[in-house]
Amino acid sequence: MKIVTWNCNGAFRKKFEFITRSNADIYVIQECEDPEKCRDNSYKSWASNYLWIGNNKNSGLGVFAKDDLTLKELDWELGDLQSFIPFSINNEFIVLAVWTKQANSPTFQYIGQLWKYLQAHQSKLNSPKSIVCGDFNSNVCWNKWDRWWNHSDVVNDLARIDIHSIYHHANNIQQGEETTPTFYLHRNLEKPYHIDYAFASSGLLESARLEIGAVEEWIALSDHMPIIFEFN
Repeated sequence: MKIVTWNCNGAFRKKFEFITRSNADIYVIQECEDPEKCRDNSYKSWASNYLWIGNNKNSGLGVFAKDDLTLKELDWELGDLQSFIPFSINNEFIVLAVWTKQANSPTFQYIGQLWKYLQAHQSKLNSPKSIVCGDFNSNVCWNKWDRWWNHSDVVNDLARIDIHSIYHHANNIQQGEETTPTFYLHRNLEKPYHIDYAFASSGLLESARLEIGAVEEWIALSDHMPIIFEFN
């Protein structure tokens, strides 16, 4: 099973052919158009097996799969939170697609959105084949000592159900010690950050492989680099 998560920085209809060169089974794409409302026929044809959520038809969270896979969106209450898609693959894998946003919330912005979502649905991810991936818009470097939720709290909540970051597990490093950026603010190579993640149940970690797209290849397309990971 090969999965890609990528914040495409908009206009995915013009970029999907680049990411499909990875020949993944599943693509989790942030800032993409709703295929149903897009006029680009090539994009609509490619997106034949998908899930999508968003308040703007031109910029939402999408999940795209090969035609021989069965995607099933799971009925997990979203409330006022943005933007998450829980789904299963072939009734075997449970995946939570993530794109944390400011969401007009004075208290639960960005990683706070995911923290609050996990308070309601953490137990549903307690499975031997669970995956959480996407644009978290967060890093431990932005933890605030006087806030009751932080990036580290999300990481710890996932660890309690034995779900861990593939990148950190493979490189044997702690959160905040990342050496490979996933994001360049304003596409400025002098402003690198690691804010996109792929987490998986411990039973999947031993066979997991992960790579982060090279900046030279992707910076012209997006301020985010794709994360490509797979399990044997």
